[in-house]
Amino acid sequence: MDELWDRCSLALKESVSDAVWQMWLSKILPVDITGDNLTIGVPNSVVRTRINDRFLGLIRDAASAEAGQPLEVLLIIVDVDEAYEPLEETENPADIVPLPNSAPVQTSSSSRATGSVRLDPRFTFDSFVSASSNRLAFAAAQTVAETPGRSYNPLFIQGASGLGKTHLLHAIGNYVLENYPTHRVLYVTTETFLNDFVDAMRSRTTVAFKRHYRECDVLLIDDVQFMQNKEALQEELFHTYNTLHGAGKQIVLTSDRAPKSIETLEDRLRSRLLSGLLAEIDPPDLETRLAILRTKAMSDHIELPDDVGEFIATNVKDNIRELEGALTRVSAFAHLSNAPISLELAEMVLSDIGTEPKLITPDMILDAVAEAYGLSVEELVGPRRARPLVTARHVAMYLIRTLTDYSYPSIGKVFGGRDHSTCISAYEKISEQMKERRQLYEQVTALILQIKGSG
Repeated sequence: MDELWDRCSLALKESVSDAVWQMWLSKILPVDITGDNLTIGVPNSVVRTRINDRFLGLIRDAASAEAGQPLEVLLIIVDVDEAYEPLEETENPADIVPLPNSAPVQTSSSSRATGSVRLDPRFTFDSFVSASSNRLAFAAAQTVAETPGRSYNPLFIQGASGLGKTHLLHAIGNYVLENYPTHRVLYVTTETFLNDFVDAMRSRTTVAFKRHYRECDVLLIDDVQFMQNKEALQEELFHTYNTLHGAGKQIVLTSDRAPKSIETLEDRLRSRLLSGLLAEIDPPDLETRLAILRTKAMSDHIELPDDVGEFIATNVKDNIRELEGALTRVSAFAHLSNAPISLELAEMVLSDIGTEPKLITPDMILDAVAEAYGLSVEELVGPRRARPLVTARHVAMYLIRTLTDYSYPSIGKVFGGRDHSTCISAYEKISEQMKERRQLYEQVTALILQIKGSG
């Protein structure tokens, strides 16, 4: 086990920044490996929650690759100085968090409030730019967060990809946790909900699955449109809805289309989703786009001249993610060039954004990245973890997230079923490294220009 973990640790170090390694992953140790289960000890609930939110997929992928077989990972809270003592004398089943999906129902009130959520602390109501295009959704989200279960239940937020639906879900969850510390909040994507459901059916743990989803105080489900053509999953959501709604618990869902437009959605479930408030988010107008850029610049400590903000906001109109990505590209280039951000610099860096948008697919991105790094697409999406391969894979994940509407779970599927936390970490790592490494920045920028030109 020690040799396996040594190899696994080296692989993990190569996959994350030094700061992430020192703050989070250096604090964990292997406790036991039995069959296809690897048990890892963490020092406290804070570390466990962070790892469960962000890094479980990375750990599972690395451990499975080094072991030569698929491994599931269990996290337990232990004294890391005693991490190699026998498990049977130390563990409470309630402290075990299974991978790869959402955490189990906790027993104590303190753990119930924080142990089973995957919320990004950056996404709050304060960091959301409210405007006429999203004002109803924003106000409704604030209302359900302030009085969960008492107004707009369910709340259904509709809008195209990249307009802030997920931000509002996380903002609701973060507000509830801060102001209702005994409430149990559960945020999942529809894909995670499906994976949990399938796993429960296969492992015959449907009772635990139902208890997990039906004993929360606030249930937040992202991307409900992916439930179309999934009759069994729709039935499960229908019964989960009835249980929670009947108990006065809050339900919030998002989709890129209205319930009436989701094909093959069961009529009885459709009627439930339409029984509350439907709040639509429209693409932001110019003034809102400028406000979003200024908020992002302030958050990232970027000095953004007015004419540069206006140039970006005028040319990137429909997607907030792409809007913020354009600012990141300009800021990174200025930092690497040791030059101030100017309109001339922005026009050069973003010379591609004035062109007619073209349909970009993950396959196009995989082909371009594989060619640029001298790899095959099979190697890019496969299990090998040689360092050049990992870098190329992270770049491909970053580009798919930036240039397409794919969610993190959907990107994970493109790469052989990797956990969405692996994709989140890859996106964040490339975003940060582009600010420090000129070669990487130039590679990514060249790939963006190439991919947009070939669309």
